Amino acid sequence: MHPSVEHLWQRYRAIDPAAPADTPPAFHFCDNREDADICADLVVAGKKRATASSLAELEASGDPVPQPGEYAIVTDWAGQARAVMRTTHVKIKRLGDIDEDFAVKEGEGDLTLTWWREAHDAYFTRVLADTPYTVDDDLQIACEEFEVVLTG
Repeated sequence: MHPSVEHLWQRYRAIDPAAPADTPPAFHFCDNREDADICADLVVAGKKRATASSLAELEASGDPVPQPGEYAIVTDWAGQARAVMRTTHVKIKRLGDIDEDFAVKEGEGDLTLTWWREAHDAYFTRVLADTPYTVDDDLQIACEEFEVVLTG
């Protein structure tokens, strides 16, 4: 773990002493440097306030479904802490039921549902390539909304 992760969490705990003592999980968005760094920048800029993970992807990686109230540290691809986020809402939806409103909250690309679907179909296809899961409209998605409580 990059030292900036612990440092950013301790800065947040100085603002909110009621926050958990243990440093929350740190992660980067996406499966490549360019997109991960773009998404971290969008979070810091206040444009990205949601993310989508397939339940299949979470299961394959052993990660739990995010829950409201949980904290996480958003990093860039290199692991440098960029922001502390707190999950506010999680709704499980079929991939085919994702709407324009959620695409806008994700804050990526041109903010259209068309762009969102193309980018996420490609992403889910890549990360689920070596699994028994199929990327189709029935793929279950954890639609997570979050607030940024501190930026680095």
